[in-house]
Amino acid sequence: MTDGPYDPRAIANLMLEEADRSGISVTNLALQKLLYFAHAIFLVETKRPLVSGYFEAWRYGPVHPAAYSAFKMAGSSPIDFRATSQDVLTGERFALEVPDALSVRRHIARIMSSYGQLSPGRLVDISHAKGAPWHFIADKGRTSVALGLRIPDDVIVNRFKFHKISVGESTVAGEPDEDTPLT
Repeated sequence: MTDGPYDPRAIANLMLEEADRSGISVTNLALQKLLYFAHAIFLVETKRPLVSGYFEAWRYGPVHPAAYSAFKMAGSSPIDFRATSQDVLTGERFALEVPDALSVRRHIARIMSSYGQLSPGRLVDISHAKGAPWHFIADKGRTSVALGLRIPDDVIVNRFKFHKISVGESTVAGEPDEDTPLT
């Protein structure tokens, strides 16, 4: 397999494998935040994107539309399946090849170890930190044109350092169970 950027659904599948190994259940809302943190940290550390495509600023934080679509049938329940791909000519579905690069697998294990145990509400709080990429794009969308509220990689690189929040007993966002685009 190539050395990236990878199909976001394949990285999500790898994250779900790691979650299974660790006994963690993951909802689509949580998976979107975990995928974002994995991509952002990889981007900041290596100066290369982890996943292809883009993230958008949705109500409860960054969402990768392709990954969201692949797992939306899980709703607010823990995901118990893997994303697949489909041959556009035959309609046949097939398994996505997960990255075999040891550095990527270690990165995903580290992300799941650091963030995987956090509740969806805590992940949302972190993703909404003032000045961080989601906040910057959502705020920009309120005052000017922000095409599809996409979060460009350069904004992630320049603003990821703002992902700092105070740790308290309860989450600011509560415990949301499903994400929706910002309107």
